[in-house]
Amino acid sequence: MNRKLTAIVLAVSALFSTPALADSIVLDASDIGTSFDLSFDGFTGGSTIDGLSSTATFTLTGINGNNYNFDYVIANTSSDPVTASRLSGFAFNTDPDIISATSTGDFAYTSLGKNYPNGIGNVDVCFKDASTGSCAGGGSGGLLLGETGTGSFSLSFAEPIQSVTLSDFYTRYQSIDAPGMHGGSASGAGTITTTSGGSTSGGTTPVPEPGMLGLFGSALIATAVLRRRRRQARSGRGSGDRLISM
Repeated sequence: MNRKLTAIVLAVSALFSTPALADSIVLDASDIGTSFDLSFDGFTGGSTIDGLSSTATFTLTGINGNNYNFDYVIANTSSDPVTASRLSGFAFNTDPDIISATSTGDFAYTSLGKNYPNGIGNVDVCFKDASTGSCAGGGSGGLLLGETGTGSFSLSFAEPIQSVTLSDFYTRYQSIDAPGMHGGSASGAGTITTTSGGSTSGGTTPVPEPGMLGLFGSALIATAVLRRRRRQARSGRGSGDRLISM
């Protein structure tokens, strides 16, 4: 029974520690001209901010030697109850790793291997509205409520590659005005919604809330303990019967 209880605890722990899968897309030379759309939420301190949102479209425009070139269109689609927000940047991870990146347009500044705010951790590349040493954004540029920005970016690799995987897409919001938040900042996680090509992998499988996982684990342990007590009770009755018969 101890082994069974241990197995149950380990199973529940695995549920707690299993991360949600991230959306990704694989692109190669056959995908030049491919576009894919993303939808972003907004969150801070582990809580989603109602109405805080953005969208993006990335298009692979060409491959030149060790460089993959893209166009981007990004919109700040935040709505009621958000009354103000500024989209100050976006980011994602690459596989293989890039050695440099350049950008033009509304997000013309880049940083590699920097920390992304709101508990996200390091990202391979971020594109920003201002020349700062981090991915947190800064300045007063970016996109206000309802605005759309465009531009292009290039990802450079150490050598020619057969394909690139882009994943873990994020956006950055600042100057947020919403219920309980005045002038704060947040990040958003992206989900690929449509694509005209490439090979995509979705991470949209719902993950149980931590509270539900805790209740589920407690129920499993309680059931195991109850079964053990029942077996002990049956065993005790059986021993008593044998003693009487002797």
